[in-house]
Amino acid sequence: MAQLVLGPVLRHVNGSSATVWVETDSSCEVTIAGHSARTFQVGEQHFALVVVRDLTPGTTTPYEVALDGTQAWPEPDSPFPPCVIRTKSPDDNTHNLVFGSCRAAKHDGRKADKLGPDALDAFALRMKDQPVEQWPDALLLLGDQVYADEPTPRIKEWLAERRDGREPKGEVVEFREYAELYHETWGDPEIRWLLSTVPTSMIFDDHDVRDDWNTSRTWREQMARKPWWPERIRAGLASYWVYQQLGNLDPDTLAQDDLFGKVTSAEGDTQALLEEFAEAADAELDGRKSTWWSYRRDFGRVRLLVIDTRCGRILDGDRLMISNDEFDWIERNAEGDFDHLLIGSSLPWLMPHGLSHLQSLNEHAAAKPGWRGALGERVRQVADLEHWPAFRASFERLSKLIQRIGTGEGSPAKVCVLSGDVHHSYAVRAEYPKPTDSAIYQLVCSPVHNDPPWFFRPAFAMFWTKPVTRWLRGRADRQGISQDPLAWRRVSGPHFGNSVGQLRIDGRKARFRLETAKEAEKLTEVADLEL
Repeated sequence: MAQLVLGPVLRHVNGSSATVWVETDSSCEVTIAGHSARTFQVGEQHFALVVVRDLTPGTTTPYEVALDGTQAWPEPDSPFPPCVIRTKSPDDNTHNLVFGSCRAAKHDGRKADKLGPDALDAFALRMKDQPVEQWPDALLLLGDQVYADEPTPRIKEWLAERRDGREPKGEVVEFREYAELYHETWGDPEIRWLLSTVPTSMIFDDHDVRDDWNTSRTWREQMARKPWWPERIRAGLASYWVYQQLGNLDPDTLAQDDLFGKVTSAEGDTQALLEEFAEAADAELDGRKSTWWSYRRDFGRVRLLVIDTRCGRILDGDRLMISNDEFDWIERNAEGDFDHLLIGSSLPWLMPHGLSHLQSLNEHAAAKPGWRGALGERVRQVADLEHWPAFRASFERLSKLIQRIGTGEGSPAKVCVLSGDVHHSYAVRAEYPKPTDSAIYQLVCSPVHNDPPWFFRPAFAMFWTKPVTRWLRGRADRQGISQDPLAWRRVSGPHFGNSVGQLRIDGRKARFRLETAKEAEKLTEVADLEL
């Protein structure tokens, strides 16, 4: 009899449909809320994405999971409320979006967890005791859902037994090993329940594959020389497609997706098919990528654009965060009639001013020939200088896009860029030379559960200071780096510690709330801003 290994994970939800993802231990028919799908196989694993249709807007629908007709979820004596699918009514213009990034798995208790309380765990524990009407409408995970290069002690022990000394030690390589990372982090009881009942969108960052993933052409060349890397990148992208990307897509897009059709109609193992796709997705050809991981979601009159800032990078020739073709798609989808535009980017667009200038300076230095360029590249990799300002052309294009969207009749009330990655949280207000009609913000929440090195706090605090900013801007001027097309001022932060952010929207109003897990199973509010 088939068993449920992981899930259910509630993914894309609109007024009349939802998708629910599961992993099972063998082939079976998965039934949820009267709708069924057959599992597909990838290596040793079996998965299904069930499309639930004919939902009524403005309703709450409890659901169970059955495998071959036998109930498999919820588990007996579960301390959590029933899983539900909630749809919004067309006239409900309130939305509560929770977001954050960088959630390392909790340790299993045999060794001390030095990362501190898990903020998403604490959020789930509080949520289970609240009325369903107070639950968030959506969850956005902005990267580092798994740490392929920094697993927990338990995973390292498991890998040591499995890999028998093969390189790289203490890191995952194969699809099955990636699956174990997801089993650990999403199998956490509080997180498993949370994901089963809050619609969740996701995007990767570097640790989902490896630290500094695609930071530069030199980095790609260095990794290509490692004998285990081809399998690692194939498994990383194939597992991302299965565990994360599938649920980002709406049912109509899935129905037209050629790869999804091939995988779900195949008989037997589809791992080779997926890894062939992954290899092509990783490759760069003539300034293009064969696959775009960016996507769009609409929540009533709120538009969310989630941008791939990792796999989509162009590193041969022009250095771009995203290919021109994919950026064209982003620009087209940023247009429309909505009250709020949210841009999800795992990497912040607006950073501490000094650090922003340093990243642009480093890009300039690393492009030089000889030892100067080699030194610049070394600094880039050691200091993680790879955010939007380190891709100066893309930084300026995004800045101009946001200015254009925020100016003129019909502009949204707010444009908010939601980000993570940098292991501290903050909010800044963007200000252009010609004032925009939209209020424009960069909101950062990171980490959810991690512990940055001790020097991060003084370093980030230093980069916010005016003397450091002026000095680095002066150096940028001397190197001929263009002036920033906008200014920005910090309105909250920097805040340190494991945190979750919330963006609460009511019509054309919006509010940002940041809570930090300073004690186990308890969140403390550290910021509450009317935007």
